[in-house]
Amino acid sequence: MADSTPRLPRPAFTATLVTLAGLVLLILGAWLALLGGTWYYLLAGAALIVDGVLFWLRRREALWLYALVFAASVVWACSEVGLDGWQLMPRLIMPALLGLWISMPWVTHKLDRGWRSRGSAPWTAGIVYALVGLGTIALGYRITDQRFVHDGEVRAATVAASAPSAADGEWHYYGRTPAGRRYSPLAQITPQNVGRLQAAWQFRTGDLPQDFETKKGREFNFEATPIKVGNTLYFCTPHRWIFALDATTGKMEWKFDPEGSTTANEYLACRGVAYYAAPPGQPCAQRIISTTADARLFAVDARTGKLCPNFGQGGYVSLTDHMGKVPPGFHFITSQPLVMRNRIVLGGWIYDNQAEGEPSGVIRAYDATTGALAWAWDLGRPDPTAPLKPGETYTRGTPNGWGTYTADDKLGLVYVPLGNATPDYWGGHRRPFDDKYSSAVVALDIVTGKERWHFQTVHHDVWDFDLPVGPTLIDLPAPQGGTIPALVQPTKRGEFFLLDRRDGHPLAQVVEKPVPGNGLPGDHLSPTQPYSVGMPSLAPANLKASDMWGVTPIDQAWCRIQFRKYRYSGQFTPPTLGGDISYPAFDGVVDWYGVSVDPTRMLMIANASYIPFLVKPMTTDKAISKGLMKPWKGWASNEAYPKPKEFAVGPEYGTPYAAVVQPWLGLLKAPCHAPPWGKLVAIDLLSRKIVWERPIGTTRDSGLFFTHTNLPLPTGVFNIGGNMVTAGGLIFIGATSDQYLRAFDERTGRKLWQARLPAGGQANPMTYMGADGRQYIVIAAGGHGGLRTRNGDYIMAYALPRVQG
Repeated sequence: MADSTPRLPRPAFTATLVTLAGLVLLILGAWLALLGGTWYYLLAGAALIVDGVLFWLRRREALWLYALVFAASVVWACSEVGLDGWQLMPRLIMPALLGLWISMPWVTHKLDRGWRSRGSAPWTAGIVYALVGLGTIALGYRITDQRFVHDGEVRAATVAASAPSAADGEWHYYGRTPAGRRYSPLAQITPQNVGRLQAAWQFRTGDLPQDFETKKGREFNFEATPIKVGNTLYFCTPHRWIFALDATTGKMEWKFDPEGSTTANEYLACRGVAYYAAPPGQPCAQRIISTTADARLFAVDARTGKLCPNFGQGGYVSLTDHMGKVPPGFHFITSQPLVMRNRIVLGGWIYDNQAEGEPSGVIRAYDATTGALAWAWDLGRPDPTAPLKPGETYTRGTPNGWGTYTADDKLGLVYVPLGNATPDYWGGHRRPFDDKYSSAVVALDIVTGKERWHFQTVHHDVWDFDLPVGPTLIDLPAPQGGTIPALVQPTKRGEFFLLDRRDGHPLAQVVEKPVPGNGLPGDHLSPTQPYSVGMPSLAPANLKASDMWGVTPIDQAWCRIQFRKYRYSGQFTPPTLGGDISYPAFDGVVDWYGVSVDPTRMLMIANASYIPFLVKPMTTDKAISKGLMKPWKGWASNEAYPKPKEFAVGPEYGTPYAAVVQPWLGLLKAPCHAPPWGKLVAIDLLSRKIVWERPIGTTRDSGLFFTHTNLPLPTGVFNIGGNMVTAGGLIFIGATSDQYLRAFDERTGRKLWQARLPAGGQANPMTYMGADGRQYIVIAAGGHGGLRTRNGDYIMAYALPRVQG
């Protein structure tokens, strides 16, 4: 007798979804197993394929099998990473959501007869899946959205600070003073009242990127830190416009456009301007000093914005003189000049990783009154400061100092952070003086340019670990009384070198440690590298296979395959032809923004990012055959320089190799390593210990495929831009990719206030006293191409409400 029960529709969508997920995991899992990785993904994929078939056949066993696979996944995940919520997320969240889906009535009611009569089981399973998913997220919040206190709270402000070089309410240098501390003695805003901070005014510059300036790896970055002199703010924009604003109202006083061409520049940024008070009787008694994107130095009247006619030729000085061939976009200055003792000292950014023999990294000083060249320090010459003879050029291809400089007026020294000799990832042709000075901090006499000392932080740098910022100067208490003039040199590696700034000798122990070898053929790597073991390190721990991350198990498996595929031997893994994982990488743990130091509490505040990169070297012929670069006959030819199509491609002309350098992301553009991706850390400079640290930032604006939508998970995020600290006991920082300006309690690291910015705040904040008696907090909000935050043209100012009556 025929069965009269009506046939149920098949759960086709669910069956297809489970089968496809299983097939992808099976393929990736087999690949990973062949590379020596875990067999979990292969086995889970095979089980899901079987489960998909059972769903297609409308078998109730499909629910039991999925529950078994999920339970096994929970056990495996916890055995790998414990109860770390963010580590568990890619392993369990999507499987839990899928389990919740298959527990719903619209799926279970399509399975074979008799199941509906036992309807409580699917609901129970669904509750379990939901609880596991929510529990995983809760564990992430518990682990990540907290402060990790190491040695209790910060001591009271008992250590005397050095006398500031400017009035308390001023901010005359990029770091407020030449010492670069980014510390303000203002204390009107405190942990008790910062919650009442509100927007006081905003100003829009009108300087926004053109369409082509944000494509193919080009970056348009509003990284400026304004300076404040009198009641006026001065700053520059990516296209090098200079603005003067009323510091109390935000109204524009003047604007100057040097009209320099930026079409050839791969990187558009201007981090700040410099101020100079000329000798009495000179025109332009107060001057703003800056540079153009096409390598010219200029001075304008700080009161009117007009060019100073007695400076250079009509207000301008060429920075390509005696540099030899300088193709457009190959040399410009991203950081502000340093002005002290009638000297304008600057280096410049060289379009690195392009070729051997690029324009010189010479450091020069100009007379701040006339613009005449005062001295040039060319490290490739036997006498680096000897004047050039007619027809001579500065030594090409030498390490350049592109970051912010700091200075000690009492000692008469300027501290220059140097980068690499080009190109970055192969050094087989580097000269002895290149290897002597690459990634070193150099102390030069600011009047004569003579070298006083230098200290190298990386030997034979083939990782682009150049020093991105000058040291922060501090005065440490001496054991027998008095003080020791010291400096802290931050690095991309996350190491901090504590040196005597008079002669460069370490005040905290530095040791040489063995590092991996066997780099690219023809290169010669250093067998050891210096580690500052006497100071805390923010360098990341070496990656493990279990650290691989993703949004789903699928892209996590892909990252684990890459981890097995590419060479990785920890920090200082050298470039190799098979490709390698560089971590930390050229964006560093600490980049161009540096650190801040509270001299009263002897506390250093650093914000750190953790971004691994994939470095893929290949032979020149292969790079040409793949269309990544074009043949070029070199500087001696009359051929125009053939720029690569993408900024990520380093053609390294003159060497046997080229290199492609890209951030290490998964299939869904999520990071391949687990959170936290960004931290804020307080380090006691007397005990030389970490006092507290905390993840900083959320995933709100770090969505999949570089979109700007996501859940605001407090994972800590990549950050570009610095922090500042005040006598009021507060740390202010934008920097994060989620577009907030935040305030933290300096004693404990607790977040006290935040304000949503209209664009990315990838700049250093600053503070000053307005003419109305209010303390202002100011930050540029204009976005950053490296973080892909929203572009904008805002200067945002915050203050406490006005006192009524």
